[in-house]
Amino acid sequence: MANQAWGNETVVTEFILLDFGNGPELDSLLFLMFLSIYLVTITGNTFIVVLVVAHRRLHTPMYFFLANLACLEICYSSNLLPRMLLSYVCGDRSISAQGCFTQYYFFGCLAAAECYLLATMSYDRYLALCKPLHYPSHMDTKLCLQLAAASWLSGFLSNSIVTSLISNLDFCGPNEIDHFFCDSFPMMKLSCSDTRLVGFVISVVAGVCSLPPFLLTFSSYLYIIVTVVRIPSATGRKKAFSTCSSHLIVVILFYWSILAVYSLPHHDTQVLPNKVLSVFYTILTPLVNPLIYSLRNKEVKEALQK
Repeated sequence: MANQAWGNETVVTEFILLDFGNGPELDSLLFLMFLSIYLVTITGNTFIVVLVVAHRRLHTPMYFFLANLACLEICYSSNLLPRMLLSYVCGDRSISAQGCFTQYYFFGCLAAAECYLLATMSYDRYLALCKPLHYPSHMDTKLCLQLAAASWLSGFLSNSIVTSLISNLDFCGPNEIDHFFCDSFPMMKLSCSDTRLVGFVISVVAGVCSLPPFLLTFSSYLYIIVTVVRIPSATGRKKAFSTCSSHLIVVILFYWSILAVYSLPHHDTQVLPNKVLSVFYTILTPLVNPLIYSLRNKEVKEALQK
């Protein structure tokens, strides 16, 4: 049962995820599409982790952070896509209330951790390209471990307050979440409590977790581009610009979609656009990160050949 009577109120014990509002005729197509995306995402990111661990030449700060990002993307995709795939196979779109809160908790934690990790990676590239003489002494093993640990811990701590606030809301009415995963604002629309404070806290936390890392990332790449322009070799400039532009495109897509969904005012008319934007940072970013950050990299190709 989705609802249970408690005194004079009905307490929701499970939610129904409406996904994209598709009919049964599209389920098979969506299942194949998302299954392919999930398999490529897991395979690509696992490949990066194994390659970085197995080859000593890749035991550098850049690839250490890249392996962390790959692990994060594996967890990120596995938190969302398997449930979607199961719902298409079984036709059961229900999820328990505790399961929904748990999914949102890990989603928010991993999304925030990715923001900090992308900023850390851009700072590493800034030091390597703009401060090459100081890079070995600044980015040592201890600092790498501290930055990686801080990225993961900050992500997991930042969403604890938000998840606690949402889980303490009263849900006593409809239980259909108009989204493809348990997200904060679609869940809050079903609550019979006053959600204004919770919505404000979510926007503040989202802004703190995404805006400063984005500014740091953007500033780092801006300094990198200025440095690259001064490279006398045309081939060197072309190679550096190609790598930086690819990284920057992924970063902008990720941050732009998250800021648009969580930091801007929300209205009922924004349901479909928010779903589309959510696809960028929940499904597409973990898929393209292995391609953008590593498979075009010369050192990765050489390690693969060996």
